Amino acid sequence: MNDDTLRIRPGGPADTPAVLAMMDAAVIWMNARGNTEQWGTQPYSQRPGGAARIEQLMAGGAPHIAELGGEPVGAMVLDSGPSAEMPIAPAGEPELYVRLLVSDRRRAGRGIGATLLALAVEETRRAGAELLRVDCWAGGGGQLVGYYVRNGFTPAEPFRYEAWPGQVLAMRVPRANPGEPAVT
Repeated sequence: MNDDTLRIRPGGPADTPAVLAMMDAAVIWMNARGNTEQWGTQPYSQRPGGAARIEQLMAGGAPHIAELGGEPVGAMVLDSGPSAEMPIAPAGEPELYVRLLVSDRRRAGRGIGATLLALAVEETRRAGAELLRVDCWAGGGGQLVGYYVRNGFTPAEPFRYEAWPGQVLAMRVPRANPGEPAVT
């Protein structure tokens, strides 16, 4: 039986190989379209520190795995702020931060990323925060920035990580009940 229902479940360290496989496939997909600057040309799992970074993300924060028919087809990791490695200022208020978002490029157009981002909004609301942020590569004519804008984010501040142009994007998330105090 072929189940085309997208399901999202909590992730964890055991999902690291599947996430690395999606990251490696994304590099191949980007390179085939002429994008060699975002993640380079080497498989993500073979980049210095690449596998360790994904292992760390999947063991910490709040990883989520999207599945179709029981097969991982997307991953998102939420955290309380940006990576300490990135030159991004703290928000100065409670927030959730999308530290990783990747989907299986063979399943492009199925709304996997958008579904994971919608979950991020709900998790932000559930945490009592009113700010959801993400950062992304801003090169390539801003196509990735445009993706996040189409999903409700607003460009906040640009940054540079070495030669890599980046963009922080933010989304205000209203509380479910405006009278509820924020969770701190």
